[in-house]
Amino acid sequence: MNSSMESVYSTQADTARLLNNGHAHRRHTPPLLPSPPSRDRPRPSQPMHIHAVRCLQKKHLLRPASLPAIPNPFPELCSPDGSPVLCPLQTSNDHIVKVWSEDGAGKAVEIPAHMTARDLCQLLVYKSHCVDDNAWTLVEHHHALGLERCLEDHELVVQVQASMSSDSKFLFRKNYAKYEFFRNPLNFFPEQMVAWCQESDGSIPQSQLLQNFLNSSSCPEIQGYLHVKEPGRRSWKKLYMFLRRSGLYYSTKGTSKEPRHLQLLSDLEDSNIFTVITGRKLHNAPTDYHFCIKPSKVTSDGKELKMLCAEDEQSRTCWMTAFRLLKYGILLYQSYNVPQQRKSNLPPFSAPVRSASENSLVAMDFSGRTGRVIENPLEAQSAALEEGQSWRKRSQRMNVLGSPSPLHPSSLSTVIHRTQIWFHGRVVREDAHKMIIQQGQVDGLFLLRDSQSNPKAFVLTLCHHQKIKHFQILPCEEDGQVFFSLDDGATKFTDLIHLVEFYQLNRGLLPCKLKHPCTAVAL
Repeated sequence: MNSSMESVYSTQADTARLLNNGHAHRRHTPPLLPSPPSRDRPRPSQPMHIHAVRCLQKKHLLRPASLPAIPNPFPELCSPDGSPVLCPLQTSNDHIVKVWSEDGAGKAVEIPAHMTARDLCQLLVYKSHCVDDNAWTLVEHHHALGLERCLEDHELVVQVQASMSSDSKFLFRKNYAKYEFFRNPLNFFPEQMVAWCQESDGSIPQSQLLQNFLNSSSCPEIQGYLHVKEPGRRSWKKLYMFLRRSGLYYSTKGTSKEPRHLQLLSDLEDSNIFTVITGRKLHNAPTDYHFCIKPSKVTSDGKELKMLCAEDEQSRTCWMTAFRLLKYGILLYQSYNVPQQRKSNLPPFSAPVRSASENSLVAMDFSGRTGRVIENPLEAQSAALEEGQSWRKRSQRMNVLGSPSPLHPSSLSTVIHRTQIWFHGRVVREDAHKMIIQQGQVDGLFLLRDSQSNPKAFVLTLCHHQKIKHFQILPCEEDGQVFFSLDDGATKFTDLIHLVEFYQLNRGLLPCKLKHPCTAVAL
């Protein structure tokens, strides 16, 4: 068999027939030397291996030979070069995060792994059409433990979510006190609680006060009494505490700060500080101003929580703010400066930016037989205010049916405020307190609500010096018109919007001006 195959190869090597114009020509070619059988050359006694793939367009792409040449109906499942060979789906680095609002509505958002809490808040502000005043924050809420804290702007949301339990969730709300200590540090750090303030007789200025916290080479120290819950028991023990960069310590001998008398209660690196949102009866707390230090690895076990309780709200705020400053330091100051730098980069405008349609409008006076254009800006502004007042008075005298009824509940002055972000309807006093506390307890934080004792009256809830006060707004009638007043009729307003706008510019009988509306957004 081998000899017959070699003779066939030699005969083909001697001559080659070519047809040209119907004639046969002989072309001499050099003889082919018989090559030894190799592994690639098929042998008669060896079955030939047929490859099921072929090269496409001189590329290293392989296609099964059995597939027909028809358009692929699912190109998104194919390889990037268009091959019909199905390839595994590419794994994405995006993660699904669900955020909840105060009204219980939730929104699922797909975010990358490197997205920070500030970036996610900016995204939610854009999707919810909210006013971006740099006060929105993401809250880590643990329902089972009764704890919550505001995420820092630089924290990665995906990392925080990985350390949360299944019953925990993110909340989207405002927190006006997030960086308030940079503006008014003396309100957050009483002199008797700052160690180096006592050593210098309280003569340290505000700028130096913050520099000692932000400078990593300095050693600031917060000291004072705290109630500490004993592990595994419902009893509390009052101890003298010291908060330093290395951690939170308590003294085993009175107020001594000698190293041999100090015991470490918790470190700052692997822990976060939380506000306790459950009532004091659950933990048998001695006061209402309790907070908690939670290790980052703890998800649902409450045994490793360090439950603490302060004497008043100012002390609790001081401990929690100092914890954040000592842990994050300059990162907090950089996050605080981001919106400030954004404002400074905006070009200065002598007048507010207006649209083209607004610029094409002019003030007109139709009091005479023919209308005239009011060219004087002061006269135009006065005419606009007068027209607005007369329109409000006409609307106030008419109800939905068109009959005069100044006290009718569907009158415009009694319902127009319900569209404002600072009005919260039939919210009871306890819920109003909770909303003010959640959004920062800064001076000027306020909301308006319906009165529970007087169905025709309203209540202004205002925060001043970390204390919440309530002022009743009573309706009064004069010449058939209904007005609203905070001072028994000395200053009257046609509706609550006028009242709020007035006290945003004037303090009046209030302890401070209205600055920050307590807002609840619906996602």
